[in-house]
Amino acid sequence: MTAQTATRLRQRKAPLKMRLVPYLFLLPNMAIFGVFTVWPAINGFNISMYSSSNGRTFRWEGAGNYQRILTDEDFWGIVRNTVVYALSFVLLSVVVGVMLAVLVDQQRRGRTFFRSVFFIPVLISPVVAGLVWNWMLERQNGLINTFLGSLGIPEIPWLVDNNLAMVVVIGVGTWMQVGFYMLILLAGLQSIDPSVYEAARIDGASRWRQFISLTFPLLQPSILVVVVLATIHGFQAFDFIYTLTGGGPVGATTLIVQFIYENGFVSPIRYGVASAGSVLLFCAIFGLTIVNWMIGRKREAA
Repeated sequence: MTAQTATRLRQRKAPLKMRLVPYLFLLPNMAIFGVFTVWPAINGFNISMYSSSNGRTFRWEGAGNYQRILTDEDFWGIVRNTVVYALSFVLLSVVVGVMLAVLVDQQRRGRTFFRSVFFIPVLISPVVAGLVWNWMLERQNGLINTFLGSLGIPEIPWLVDNNLAMVVVIGVGTWMQVGFYMLILLAGLQSIDPSVYEAARIDGASRWRQFISLTFPLLQPSILVVVVLATIHGFQAFDFIYTLTGGGPVGATTLIVQFIYENGFVSPIRYGVASAGSVLLFCAIFGLTIVNWMIGRKREAA
């Protein structure tokens, strides 16, 4: 009999009151979660079936709001921007996060210092980060262009050129979150048994071979967690982008959350359209999370 089976048998034999105690501790948190998260989400789906401009009077629309969104060419441009940002953000988060985790893990001195330095951007308010980067990347008086000008390099339209603006947004978004993902991957690295690497060194494996054959496969559960979290963060990006570029130039960096915000809070207000956009975003994130989870389960089973 395994330890898990014995534990389950003891739990089944325990009195009903004892088995309910853990759920009683969870009840306050679950009640708050239900009132402020689950119920608004359900009500948002209901509102997506109506049209309203004041939040008090509603007119039944059925699937009209969804049809209005899905037949809007501007919306599909926003979806394209969101997919480009999310995919780039996930890829950079994994690649840079793994690189930083490996570098920090190999440090014998100053590991805590470097870990703190890389994590600091996570603690900065996204709104403040967007404002600071906007000031630094300003075309004429920005700190970066001023420095480049002193080297004889002409001004670069960081936030004016469509393609460059998206690159800047992706870079700033990655800079803000990669420290958090690095910690997750660092924890995964430190959970790997050192004897595995010792055996590989005895067999003559180089560091690159150790990384490809040992580190990367053993780190896949942590990488899957990072992929799921980065996917959610990527599709929900809004606050720092709004203060950095405002969604411009000409909508080049407008993502779906900004579309939802502007329809729900900026005149002309369309609560139904905003709610419909929220439901579509939820379905996209939920679907991608399920796909990532299924892929992870198949890898674990293999």
